[in-house]
Amino acid sequence: MKVVFLTAGAAGMYCGSCMHDNATARVLRASGIDCVLQPIYTPIRTDETSIAEEAVFFGGIHIYLLQQMPWIRFVPASLRRFLDWPPLIRMATSRAMSTDAAKLAALAISMLKGTEGRQAEEVGRLTDWLDTEMHPDVLVLSNLLIGGALPTIRKRLPNTKIVVLLQGDDIFLDHLPDAARGEAVQLCRNLVGSVDQFVVNSRFYADKMGSQLQIPPSKLTTIPLSIDLQHFSPRPTSSSTAETFRLGYMARVAPEKGLHRLVDAFIDLASQPFHSRLTLEVAGWLGENNHAYLESLRQRINAAGLSERFTYHGSPSLSQKAEFLRTLDLLCVPTEYEDPKGLFVLEAIASGVPVVLPDHGAFGELIGSTGGGIVVPANDPQALIGGIDLLAKNHSHRQQLIASGLANVLEKHSIEITARRLAALFTELTSASSTT
Repeated sequence: MKVVFLTAGAAGMYCGSCMHDNATARVLRASGIDCVLQPIYTPIRTDETSIAEEAVFFGGIHIYLLQQMPWIRFVPASLRRFLDWPPLIRMATSRAMSTDAAKLAALAISMLKGTEGRQAEEVGRLTDWLDTEMHPDVLVLSNLLIGGALPTIRKRLPNTKIVVLLQGDDIFLDHLPDAARGEAVQLCRNLVGSVDQFVVNSRFYADKMGSQLQIPPSKLTTIPLSIDLQHFSPRPTSSSTAETFRLGYMARVAPEKGLHRLVDAFIDLASQPFHSRLTLEVAGWLGENNHAYLESLRQRINAAGLSERFTYHGSPSLSQKAEFLRTLDLLCVPTEYEDPKGLFVLEAIASGVPVVLPDHGAFGELIGSTGGGIVVPANDPQALIGGIDLLAKNHSHRQQLIASGLANVLEKHSIEITARRLAALFTELTSASSTT
């Protein structure tokens, strides 16, 4: 079976979806499936070895210039191909340009229009490559927002089954200006007929996206979120040291991830005699546009006299991330939005670290499936403080959560399970086609 996996690069930052796509494609290959991982927009950046192709379709620089300066399409394509040179794209995105959805609304809508948009030539290039070089049995897209070419691909490759992973599309759509959002949602709905099956990681997201994009229930398959467990393991001893109790945060450093909420809870708890050993340990990718945000949090911590009990550990590599997690006693990422995934949840639990999370998005299902933490009412500062306080004071409860979490992550959330489920879905789709 030949599978082509189109994954959307996220400029210079580590992207949970990219990392998950890369791990999934690697395991699919290991299972005997001929899987090509093809980047869209930019080369992907992962915290493990990338198996993605070097070349990029719909290169970020190229499609942006086509949108802003449509006349550039009259420049010979052979000259414009330089704009898709991966080293150039990496250099241009190395400082992680802003991905403000409101500013990219016109480009997003144009991309969703496919052959009717300003990037029509790139639609043709991708379709030609799939038709003449790849001949895939299954085409997988990492999200529907890169799906503007699907109607064209469907016409040229009628026997290729098309699978779309939904994993955060709503977050981008919800940040568009109202008028642009309505048009973009309708364009996404128009693409549903070109897709054979959508895959989501939670019932929450199946319900949300099924309703928003008017996807028939028969086209939705839920496969639980997973991680590559070989990289994560608990520390030999699970009790905290006598000197500190390490409260951790590991996610992108950005307001929507809720680090400021955790800082508020930390300041409140650290002033209490029982929590005199409490420290706040933060790790995660920091974009240029969020340096001021992190500095404002440092200032609040300094004003509370807690500067020596706070550390920002930077953006860790895979091995550094695994080691960082093993040093923690508790992890909390109180996102402000309804997170459809939460890879950091599984990574922490697999590292023997219980979690405290807001009860929205997919978090409740992850905690219900793993038993590796607790959820508290979302957007409730006192509930967040109470949840952290509860587990910090109760060593035996934390040990129970650790034991349950480790067992259930191994049983239900390994990347191998996801690969098997996807392979079974691909076989079902292609087998049904061969019998009709």
